[in-house]
Amino acid sequence: MITRLPGLRRLPQVVGPILEDTVLFDSWSGEYSDNPRAISEELHRRGTDLKHVWVIDPARAGEVPAWVVPVAPASSRYLSMLGRARYLVANRTVPGFHRKRRGTIFLQTWHGTPLKKIGFKTRRADSRELRQARRTLEQNVPNWDLLLSPNHFSTPVLRDAFEYSGEILETGYPRNDLLLAPEAGEIRARARARLGIADDQVAVLYAPTFRDDAPFSREADVQRFASELGDGHVVLLRKHTIDAGTVSLGDAARFKDVSRYPDNRELYLAADVLVADYSSLTFDFAVTRKPIILFTPDLAHYRDRLRGFYIDLEAEAPGPMLATAADVAAAIGDLDAVVERHRDAYARFVERYCHLDDGHASERVVDALLAA
Repeated sequence: MITRLPGLRRLPQVVGPILEDTVLFDSWSGEYSDNPRAISEELHRRGTDLKHVWVIDPARAGEVPAWVVPVAPASSRYLSMLGRARYLVANRTVPGFHRKRRGTIFLQTWHGTPLKKIGFKTRRADSRELRQARRTLEQNVPNWDLLLSPNHFSTPVLRDAFEYSGEILETGYPRNDLLLAPEAGEIRARARARLGIADDQVAVLYAPTFRDDAPFSREADVQRFASELGDGHVVLLRKHTIDAGTVSLGDAARFKDVSRYPDNRELYLAADVLVADYSSLTFDFAVTRKPIILFTPDLAHYRDRLRGFYIDLEAEAPGPMLATAADVAAAIGDLDAVVERHRDAYARFVERYCHLDDGHASERVVDALLAA
Protein backbone atom coordinates (compact mmCIF):
# COMPACT_ATOMS: atom_id res chain seq x y z
CA MET A 1 0.00 0.00 0.00
CA ILE A 2 1.12 3.51 -0.70
CA THR A 3 2.80 5.80 1.74
CA ARG A 4 1.10 8.79 3.27
CA LEU A 5 3.75 11.17 1.92
CA PRO A 6 2.13 13.20 -0.92
CA GLY A 7 5.33 13.55 -2.90
CA LEU A 8 5.88 9.79 -3.05
CA ARG A 9 2.25 9.18 -3.99
CA ARG A 10 2.76 11.33 -7.08
CA LEU A 11 5.99 9.66 -8.15
CA PRO A 12 4.58 6.46 -9.76
CA GLN A 13 2.24 8.59 -11.88
CA VAL A 14 5.08 10.35 -13.68
CA VAL A 15 7.56 7.49 -14.09
CA GLY A 16 7.40 5.77 -17.47
CA PRO A 17 5.65 6.55 -20.75
CA ILE A 18 1.92 6.94 -21.36
CA LEU A 19 0.29 3.54 -21.92
CA GLU A 20 -1.58 4.24 -25.14
CA ASP A 21 -3.45 0.93 -25.05
CA THR A 22 -4.76 1.24 -21.48
CA VAL A 23 -7.97 2.50 -19.87
CA LEU A 24 -8.18 2.84 -16.09
CA PHE A 25 -11.75 2.47 -14.80
CA ASP A 26 -12.71 3.64 -11.31
CA SER A 27 -16.24 3.17 -9.98
CA TRP A 28 -16.71 4.03 -6.32
CA SER A 29 -13.03 3.23 -5.69
CA GLY A 30 -13.36 -0.52 -5.96
CA GLU A 31 -16.65 -1.64 -7.54
CA TYR A 32 -17.26 -3.09 -10.98
CA SER A 33 -20.36 -1.03 -11.61
CA ASP A 34 -22.17 2.05 -12.85
CA ASN A 35 -21.36 4.10 -15.97
CA PRO A 36 -17.71 2.97 -16.12
CA ARG A 37 -18.87 -0.65 -16.30
CA ALA A 38 -21.24 0.05 -19.20
CA ILE A 39 -18.50 1.94 -21.06
CA SER A 40 -15.99 -0.84 -20.44
CA GLU A 41 -18.45 -3.43 -21.73
CA GLU A 42 -19.15 -1.41 -24.88
CA LEU A 43 -15.44 -1.06 -25.58
CA HIS A 44 -15.04 -4.81 -25.13
CA ARG A 45 -18.03 -5.53 -27.36
CA ARG A 46 -16.35 -3.55 -30.14
CA GLY A 47 -13.25 -5.69 -29.89
CA THR A 48 -10.82 -2.81 -29.36
CA ASP A 49 -7.21 -3.56 -28.43
CA LEU A 50 -7.48 -1.49 -25.28
CA LYS A 51 -6.51 -3.06 -21.95
CA HIS A 52 -9.24 -2.63 -19.30
CA VAL A 53 -7.57 -1.93 -15.95
CA TRP A 54 -10.09 -1.66 -13.12
CA VAL A 55 -9.79 -0.43 -9.54
CA ILE A 56 -11.16 -3.51 -7.79
CA ASP A 57 -11.87 -4.22 -4.13
CA PRO A 58 -12.72 -7.96 -4.05
CA ALA A 59 -15.02 -7.45 -1.07
CA ARG A 60 -17.22 -5.04 -3.06
CA ALA A 61 -16.77 -5.71 -6.75
CA GLY A 62 -18.65 -8.98 -7.20
CA GLU A 63 -17.79 -11.04 -10.27
CA VAL A 64 -15.64 -9.36 -12.91
CA PRO A 65 -15.01 -10.66 -16.44
CA ALA A 66 -11.79 -12.38 -17.41
CA TRP A 67 -10.74 -9.48 -19.63
CA VAL A 68 -10.58 -7.09 -16.65
CA VAL A 69 -7.12 -6.42 -15.19
CA PRO A 70 -7.66 -5.59 -11.50
CA VAL A 71 -5.57 -3.21 -9.42
CA ALA A 72 -6.10 -2.71 -5.70
CA PRO A 73 -7.29 0.68 -4.46
CA ALA A 74 -4.45 2.83 -3.09
CA SER A 75 -1.78 0.44 -4.35
CA SER A 76 1.41 1.50 -6.13
CA ARG A 77 0.12 -0.22 -9.28
CA TYR A 78 -3.03 1.89 -9.04
CA LEU A 79 -0.93 5.05 -8.73
CA SER A 80 1.07 4.13 -11.79
CA MET A 81 -2.08 3.54 -13.84
CA LEU A 82 -3.61 6.78 -12.55
CA GLY A 83 -0.88 8.77 -14.23
CA ARG A 84 0.08 6.57 -17.17
CA ALA A 85 -3.20 5.19 -18.59
CA ARG A 86 -4.17 6.88 -21.84
CA TYR A 87 -7.81 7.03 -20.68
CA LEU A 88 -9.18 7.47 -17.16
CA VAL A 89 -12.91 6.81 -16.72
CA ALA A 90 -14.33 7.52 -13.25
CA ASN A 91 -17.77 8.11 -11.75
CA ARG A 92 -16.57 10.31 -8.88
CA THR A 93 -13.53 12.31 -7.90
CA VAL A 94 -10.15 10.59 -7.82
CA PRO A 95 -7.54 11.35 -5.12
CA GLY A 96 -6.42 14.97 -5.04
CA PHE A 97 -2.80 13.97 -5.59
CA HIS A 98 -3.68 12.81 -9.13
CA ARG A 99 -1.39 14.52 -11.64
CA LYS A 100 -2.80 14.49 -15.16
CA ARG A 101 -0.21 14.06 -17.86
CA ARG A 102 -0.30 15.55 -21.34
CA GLY A 103 -1.73 13.07 -23.81
CA THR A 104 -4.18 11.45 -21.39
CA ILE A 105 -7.98 11.80 -21.40
CA PHE A 106 -10.07 11.98 -18.21
CA LEU A 107 -13.75 11.13 -18.74
CA GLN A 108 -15.82 12.01 -15.68
CA THR A 109 -19.14 10.16 -15.89
CA TRP A 110 -20.51 11.29 -12.51
CA HIS A 111 -23.30 9.15 -11.08
CA GLY A 112 -26.76 10.64 -11.37
CA THR A 113 -29.19 13.32 -12.48
CA PRO A 114 -28.80 16.01 -9.81
CA LEU A 115 -31.90 16.32 -7.66
CA LYS A 116 -30.10 17.46 -4.52
CA LYS A 117 -27.40 20.14 -4.50
CA ILE A 118 -23.96 18.81 -5.39
CA GLY A 119 -20.38 19.88 -5.98
CA PHE A 120 -19.51 23.38 -4.85
CA LYS A 121 -23.20 24.17 -4.29
CA THR A 122 -23.89 21.90 -1.33
CA ARG A 123 -25.28 23.49 1.81
CA ARG A 124 -23.53 21.26 4.29
CA ALA A 125 -22.24 22.90 7.43
CA ASP A 126 -18.55 23.69 7.38
CA SER A 127 -16.45 20.74 8.54
CA ARG A 128 -13.09 19.15 7.93
CA GLU A 129 -14.73 16.61 5.59
CA LEU A 130 -16.46 19.32 3.57
CA ARG A 131 -13.27 21.35 3.21
CA GLN A 132 -11.41 18.26 2.03
CA ALA A 133 -14.16 17.42 -0.46
CA ARG A 134 -13.97 20.93 -1.89
CA ARG A 135 -10.18 20.77 -2.17
CA THR A 136 -10.45 17.47 -4.00
CA LEU A 137 -12.97 18.96 -6.42
CA GLU A 138 -10.74 21.97 -6.99
CA GLN A 139 -7.88 19.61 -7.84
CA ASN A 140 -10.01 17.28 -10.01
CA VAL A 141 -12.19 19.51 -12.15
CA PRO A 142 -9.37 21.16 -14.15
CA ASN A 143 -8.24 17.66 -15.15
CA TRP A 144 -11.60 16.63 -16.65
CA ASP A 145 -11.57 16.54 -20.44
CA LEU A 146 -15.12 15.24 -20.81
CA LEU A 147 -18.10 15.24 -18.45
CA LEU A 148 -21.21 13.12 -19.06
CA SER A 149 -24.69 14.56 -18.79
CA PRO A 150 -27.70 12.23 -18.62
CA ASN A 151 -30.21 14.74 -20.01
CA HIS A 152 -30.72 18.31 -21.15
CA PHE A 153 -31.76 19.44 -17.67
CA SER A 154 -28.53 18.24 -16.09
CA THR A 155 -26.09 19.91 -18.47
CA PRO A 156 -26.21 23.47 -17.08
CA VAL A 157 -26.64 22.17 -13.53
CA LEU A 158 -23.47 20.07 -13.70
CA ARG A 159 -21.51 22.88 -15.33
CA ASP A 160 -22.50 25.28 -12.55
CA ALA A 161 -22.20 22.80 -9.68
CA PHE A 162 -18.63 21.87 -10.60
CA GLU A 163 -17.65 25.25 -12.06
CA TYR A 164 -16.59 23.30 -15.12
CA SER A 165 -15.78 24.97 -18.44
CA GLY A 166 -14.81 21.95 -20.54
CA GLU A 167 -16.74 19.72 -22.93
CA ILE A 168 -19.96 18.09 -21.77
CA LEU A 169 -21.30 15.00 -23.53
CA GLU A 170 -25.10 15.12 -23.33
CA THR A 171 -25.61 11.48 -24.23
CA GLY A 172 -27.79 9.84 -21.60
CA TYR A 173 -26.28 7.46 -19.06
CA PRO A 174 -24.58 4.31 -20.35
CA ARG A 175 -25.58 2.39 -17.22
CA ASN A 176 -29.26 2.64 -18.22
CA ASP A 177 -28.84 0.91 -21.58
CA LEU A 178 -29.28 -2.50 -19.95
CA LEU A 179 -32.74 -1.53 -18.71
CA LEU A 180 -33.92 -1.39 -22.32
CA ALA A 181 -31.88 -4.31 -23.66
CA PRO A 182 -33.63 -7.24 -25.38
CA GLU A 183 -32.39 -9.54 -22.60
CA ALA A 184 -33.83 -7.38 -19.79
CA GLY A 185 -36.56 -9.94 -19.05
CA GLU A 186 -34.04 -12.75 -18.70
CA ILE A 187 -31.87 -10.61 -16.42
CA ARG A 188 -34.91 -9.87 -14.25
CA ALA A 189 -35.68 -13.56 -13.89
CA ARG A 190 -32.07 -14.44 -12.99
CA ALA A 191 -31.80 -11.62 -10.47
CA ARG A 192 -35.06 -12.59 -8.74
CA ALA A 193 -33.93 -16.19 -8.56
CA ARG A 194 -30.57 -15.12 -7.13
CA LEU A 195 -32.36 -13.05 -4.49
CA GLY A 196 -34.87 -15.76 -3.65
CA ILE A 197 -37.90 -13.78 -4.83
CA ALA A 198 -40.86 -15.96 -5.78
CA ASP A 199 -42.64 -15.37 -9.08
CA ASP A 200 -45.82 -14.30 -7.29
CA GLN A 201 -44.10 -11.91 -4.85
CA VAL A 202 -44.08 -8.14 -5.32
CA ALA A 203 -40.48 -6.93 -4.89
CA VAL A 204 -40.22 -3.49 -3.31
CA LEU A 205 -36.85 -1.79 -3.81
CA TYR A 206 -36.31 0.69 -0.97
CA ALA A 207 -33.34 2.90 -1.87
CA PRO A 208 -32.88 5.99 0.31
CA THR A 209 -30.00 8.38 -0.17
CA PHE A 210 -27.55 9.25 2.59
CA ARG A 211 -27.99 12.11 5.04
CA ASP A 212 -25.13 14.58 5.49
CA ASP A 213 -25.92 14.99 9.19
CA ALA A 214 -26.59 11.39 10.28
CA PRO A 215 -26.09 7.74 9.27
CA PHE A 216 -28.96 5.68 7.94
CA SER A 217 -31.55 5.20 10.67
CA ARG A 218 -34.67 3.74 9.06
CA GLU A 219 -34.31 0.05 9.83
CA ALA A 220 -37.60 0.29 11.73
CA ASP A 221 -39.32 1.62 8.61
CA VAL A 222 -38.09 -1.31 6.54
CA GLN A 223 -39.41 -3.68 9.18
CA ARG A 224 -42.72 -1.80 9.23
CA PHE A 225 -43.06 -2.14 5.46
CA ALA A 226 -42.40 -5.85 5.70
CA SER A 227 -44.81 -6.52 8.54
CA GLU A 228 -47.68 -4.53 7.02
CA LEU A 229 -47.27 -5.86 3.48
CA GLY A 230 -47.28 -9.55 4.35
CA ASP A 231 -45.97 -12.65 2.63
CA GLY A 232 -46.88 -11.52 -0.89
CA HIS A 233 -44.18 -8.84 -0.77
CA VAL A 234 -40.44 -8.68 -0.15
CA VAL A 235 -38.59 -5.44 0.64
CA LEU A 236 -35.10 -5.00 -0.84
CA LEU A 237 -33.08 -2.39 1.04
CA ARG A 238 -30.46 -0.69 -1.11
CA LYS A 239 -28.53 1.80 0.96
CA HIS A 240 -26.32 4.51 -0.47
CA THR A 241 -22.63 3.59 -0.81
CA ILE A 242 -21.76 5.99 2.01
CA ASP A 243 -24.08 4.19 4.44
CA ALA A 244 -23.86 0.63 3.17
CA GLY A 245 -21.85 -0.78 6.07
CA THR A 246 -23.98 0.53 8.92
CA VAL A 247 -27.31 -1.30 8.72
CA SER A 248 -28.42 -4.54 10.34
CA LEU A 249 -31.84 -5.97 9.54
CA GLY A 250 -31.62 -9.31 11.27
CA ASP A 251 -32.91 -12.49 9.65
CA ALA A 252 -36.52 -11.61 8.81
CA ALA A 253 -37.63 -13.34 5.61
CA ARG A 254 -39.68 -10.43 4.29
CA PHE A 255 -36.80 -8.07 3.70
CA LYS A 256 -33.33 -8.37 2.31
CA ASP A 257 -30.33 -6.07 2.57
CA VAL A 258 -29.12 -5.74 -1.04
CA SER A 259 -26.74 -2.87 -0.33
CA ARG A 260 -23.80 -5.01 -1.47
CA TYR A 261 -25.54 -6.36 -4.56
CA PRO A 262 -23.05 -5.71 -7.36
CA ASP A 263 -25.33 -4.21 -10.02
CA ASN A 264 -28.08 -1.67 -9.39
CA ARG A 265 -29.51 -2.28 -12.84
CA GLU A 266 -30.38 -5.87 -12.00
CA LEU A 267 -32.18 -4.64 -8.89
CA TYR A 268 -34.22 -2.18 -10.95
CA LEU A 269 -35.24 -4.99 -13.27
CA ALA A 270 -35.97 -7.40 -10.41
CA ALA A 271 -38.14 -4.89 -8.53
CA ASP A 272 -41.82 -4.20 -9.17
CA VAL A 273 -41.90 -0.83 -7.42
CA LEU A 274 -39.33 1.66 -6.12
CA VAL A 275 -39.55 3.45 -2.79
CA ALA A 276 -36.98 6.26 -2.73
CA ASP A 277 -36.60 9.73 -1.26
CA TYR A 278 -34.10 12.22 -2.70
CA SER A 279 -31.88 9.77 -4.53
CA SER A 280 -30.86 10.29 -8.14
CA LEU A 281 -31.60 6.64 -8.85
CA THR A 282 -35.25 7.69 -9.14
CA PHE A 283 -34.38 9.10 -12.56
CA ASP A 284 -32.77 5.81 -13.62
CA PHE A 285 -35.62 3.66 -12.34
CA ALA A 286 -38.10 5.77 -14.31
CA VAL A 287 -36.59 4.27 -17.47
CA THR A 288 -38.37 1.02 -16.50
CA ARG A 289 -41.75 2.83 -16.30
CA LYS A 290 -42.55 0.89 -13.11
CA PRO A 291 -44.25 2.63 -10.14
CA ILE A 292 -42.29 5.01 -7.93
CA ILE A 293 -43.20 6.08 -4.39
CA LEU A 294 -41.27 8.75 -2.50
CA PHE A 295 -40.96 8.31 1.26
CA THR A 296 -40.09 11.81 2.46
CA PRO A 297 -40.82 12.33 6.18
CA ASP A 298 -37.95 14.84 6.46
CA LEU A 299 -38.77 16.77 3.27
CA ALA A 300 -38.75 20.28 4.76
CA HIS A 301 -35.52 19.72 6.67
CA TYR A 302 -33.70 18.13 3.73
CA ARG A 303 -34.93 20.68 1.19
CA ASP A 304 -34.72 23.88 3.21
CA ARG A 305 -31.82 23.29 5.60
CA LEU A 306 -29.71 20.23 4.92
CA ARG A 307 -29.08 19.98 1.18
CA GLY A 308 -31.52 21.80 -1.09
CA PHE A 309 -32.96 20.79 -4.47
CA TYR A 310 -32.52 21.74 -8.10
CA ILE A 311 -36.13 20.92 -8.93
CA ASP A 312 -39.53 21.43 -7.31
CA LEU A 313 -39.92 17.83 -6.22
CA GLU A 314 -43.47 18.23 -4.97
CA ALA A 315 -44.53 19.58 -8.37
CA GLU A 316 -42.59 17.06 -10.48
CA ALA A 317 -42.63 13.83 -8.47
CA PRO A 318 -43.54 10.80 -10.63
CA GLY A 319 -45.42 9.22 -7.74
CA PRO A 320 -46.90 10.01 -4.31
CA MET A 321 -44.78 11.72 -1.65
CA LEU A 322 -45.61 10.13 1.70
CA ALA A 323 -44.54 10.84 5.27
CA THR A 324 -45.21 7.59 7.15
CA ALA A 325 -44.30 3.96 6.69
CA ALA A 326 -47.97 3.03 7.04
CA ASP A 327 -48.89 5.30 4.13
CA VAL A 328 -46.12 3.79 2.03
CA ALA A 329 -47.34 0.28 2.80
CA ALA A 330 -50.90 1.27 1.87
CA ALA A 331 -49.72 2.71 -1.46
CA ILE A 332 -47.72 -0.43 -2.24
CA GLY A 333 -50.83 -2.47 -1.47
CA ASP A 334 -52.70 -0.70 -4.29
CA LEU A 335 -50.15 -0.06 -7.03
CA ASP A 336 -52.81 0.12 -9.73
CA ALA A 337 -54.22 3.21 -8.03
CA VAL A 338 -50.73 4.73 -7.73
CA VAL A 339 -50.10 4.22 -11.43
CA GLU A 340 -53.42 5.67 -12.49
CA ARG A 341 -53.28 8.67 -10.16
CA HIS A 342 -49.78 9.67 -11.26
CA ARG A 343 -49.83 8.61 -14.90
CA ASP A 344 -49.53 12.14 -16.32
CA ALA A 345 -46.90 13.29 -13.81
CA TYR A 346 -44.82 10.18 -14.53
CA ALA A 347 -45.03 10.81 -18.28
CA ARG A 348 -43.84 14.39 -17.82
CA PHE A 349 -41.00 13.20 -15.59
CA VAL A 350 -39.85 10.69 -18.20
CA GLU A 351 -40.10 13.23 -21.00
CA ARG A 352 -37.91 15.72 -19.13
CA TYR A 353 -35.32 13.45 -17.54
CA CYS A 354 -35.22 10.22 -19.57
CA HIS A 355 -35.43 11.63 -23.10
CA LEU A 356 -31.96 10.30 -24.01
CA ASP A 357 -32.47 6.84 -22.54
CA ASP A 358 -32.82 4.81 -25.73
CA GLY A 359 -30.46 1.93 -25.06
CA HIS A 360 -27.57 3.43 -27.06
CA ALA A 361 -25.89 5.89 -24.67
CA SER A 362 -22.83 3.65 -24.28
CA GLU A 363 -22.27 3.74 -28.01
CA ARG A 364 -22.42 7.53 -28.11
CA VAL A 365 -20.01 7.88 -25.19
CA VAL A 366 -17.47 5.43 -26.60
CA ASP A 367 -17.61 7.16 -29.99
CA ALA A 368 -16.76 10.46 -28.29
CA LEU A 369 -14.09 8.94 -26.04
CA LEU A 370 -12.20 7.32 -28.90
CA ALA A 371 -12.40 10.50 -30.94
CA ALA A 372 -11.01 12.69 -28.14
